[in-house]
Amino acid sequence: MEQNIIIFAGICGVIGILYGILAALWVVKQDKGTARMQEIAAAIQEGAKAFLSREYRTVALVAVFLFVLIGIFLSWLAAFGFLLGAAGSATAGYVGMMITVRGNLRTSQAAYTSLRNALRLAFRGGSVAGLLVVGLALLSISIYYTIAKSINPKEAFYALIGLGFGCSLMSVFARVAGGIYTKAADVGADLVGKVEAGIPEDDPRNPAVIADQVGDNVGDCAGMAADLYETYIVTLVAAMLLGKTVFGAESAWAFFPLLLGGVSILASILGTFFVRLGAKQYIMGALYKGLAAAGIVAAIAFYFVSVWFIGKFVPESKDALAFTPWTVLLTAGVGLVATGLMMIITEYFTSKGFSPVKMIAKASTTGHGTNVIAGLSVSMRSTMPPGLVVVGAILASFALGGGFRGEVDVGLFAIGLAAASMLSMTGIIVAIDSYGPVTDNAAGIAEMSQMDEKVRANVLDPLDAVGNTTKAVTKGYAITSAGLCALVLFAEYSRAFEPFGIEKISFELANPLVLAGLFIGGLLPFYYGSRLMLAVGKAAGGVVEEVRRQFREIAGIMEGTAKAQYGQCVDIVTKGAIKEMILPSLLPVASPILVGFILGKEALGAMLIGVIITGLFLAISMTSGGGAWDNAKKFIEEGMYGGKKSDAHKAAVTGDTVGDPYKDTAGPAMNPMIKVVNIVSLLIVPLLAR
Repeated sequence: MEQNIIIFAGICGVIGILYGILAALWVVKQDKGTARMQEIAAAIQEGAKAFLSREYRTVALVAVFLFVLIGIFLSWLAAFGFLLGAAGSATAGYVGMMITVRGNLRTSQAAYTSLRNALRLAFRGGSVAGLLVVGLALLSISIYYTIAKSINPKEAFYALIGLGFGCSLMSVFARVAGGIYTKAADVGADLVGKVEAGIPEDDPRNPAVIADQVGDNVGDCAGMAADLYETYIVTLVAAMLLGKTVFGAESAWAFFPLLLGGVSILASILGTFFVRLGAKQYIMGALYKGLAAAGIVAAIAFYFVSVWFIGKFVPESKDALAFTPWTVLLTAGVGLVATGLMMIITEYFTSKGFSPVKMIAKASTTGHGTNVIAGLSVSMRSTMPPGLVVVGAILASFALGGGFRGEVDVGLFAIGLAAASMLSMTGIIVAIDSYGPVTDNAAGIAEMSQMDEKVRANVLDPLDAVGNTTKAVTKGYAITSAGLCALVLFAEYSRAFEPFGIEKISFELANPLVLAGLFIGGLLPFYYGSRLMLAVGKAAGGVVEEVRRQFREIAGIMEGTAKAQYGQCVDIVTKGAIKEMILPSLLPVASPILVGFILGKEALGAMLIGVIITGLFLAISMTSGGGAWDNAKKFIEEGMYGGKKSDAHKAAVTGDTVGDPYKDTAGPAMNPMIKVVNIVSLLIVPLLAR
């Protein structure tokens, strides 16, 4: 019954991977530019590869330890799934990043021809990561479920939880380590280079400039790819598990999310061909065309897939489900609409064209403190619209599933379908996100190689400015989808004890253990975020001291007659990031285990709710606020309020320095943290039920 669906999903995964390979081959064939440009790009590539190699070696030690523990105490099938998930997440991040660090050089050279060509190359480079992420993810689920079922049919679904845990753990490490690296380098470079020395952001005289360029890739590209790879897999697995729990392991509804994922890969591939500039040269509009095209094609495909699925499987399985093809389409449409709304909302709060960013820029004219106050105000206010979108998505999908008519479990499954639908756009979303570090690096290479000023001003700077917005927009999407995914995981957790003879557990507020769990869950994101912010500050301090030392001791560095020692700063942030990533990354693994075994399953379930609520809003606040601070600085650099080197600009740099670890370290790292807590809780259910 489910075999046809699994085969279809696997084929679509292979198509996504093939598209990524073909796009990568096209990118590397493009003109690489001058020898100086190639030298700079090679240094970025070398730094990125060295950092990921050290990061992955560290993660491998942790993974082997956890593999043994899962195998001994839980299930060897789940343990091998854990290894596969971690390897898949690492591969998606590594391969995608290695293409973007090649696309940046070629985008710089393409800027000599036209804005259109540079945009096409930057987006095509980003699309490699996007389609590889979804292709590898869908193929992993399809293959591993088939293998697990052939070995032990009773453990096949449980093995998928192990797969999800592996993805989640790798994602946490990638987000934490990459986030610490990128922002420590960025903050250190800005504080000494821009503020103290008064030189441009990507000036080759700044010893931290290569580390900064490397950080854009290991944080925004490899980190985001690993994050959304994990979110994609965990969401599909959660929806499948909930379908199995609600309708039974033999029901075809448990595999319906794979159909949505499969057709969405094809839709995302088609969407990439619609990214093109119009007459108004609106870059963000060109990217939105691709997203809109992918969403429309996916929605149409969802309807026809639903007609086929319900006609073929539902009568045979005798599921008492009120879904019709139109109801399924509307439920999936809830996820697609939520995706579109999140993109628009995040752009409003982070783009230079709207009032929040302009307000922060204006506040910079009265000093550093007023800039920070305005930025914090925007960051807190930015949580309300996304929160209402999540509430609307929950209520709409629950209603479409019949939840308000008494079919509560079916309504919860409908929320899972909406979340799976939202994540079905992951391919093109990651492509849009990876466009950001490509253009950021391209602008940096242009600055360091002293490319023609007109080309930089007319092509690369506009592309880079939009890249800041795309990175913020995709982070908003990732956070919202993580919130919906976590709710589905929680719904499955509350029902996961039934096979062990334990009735569905309840979370009464009159129970002090439930209240304790809520408070513990609520505080975890704040403590987690504080560790990451502190880690960035400590590593950035080392960069600041090193840059100051080189400016002081290397004669001729400011005159351009002596070369900066870039490797020193790269080494400082690499060591700092690897050292500081361990404790925050293991916190979401250890906390559900401790709460579950000390306070019990009810307290653990309540803790999950607390983590979801505070983690979701804290992440939105940080990413949107940080993006607004960043673009307020760029708004002033374009000539507003005195332009570069003005007092307003200095205040804006301060705000951006605060916002950098907000938007690129602590905020994005909340996504995998929320899901790791939930997936570990599901994984240990057999132990808690004993």
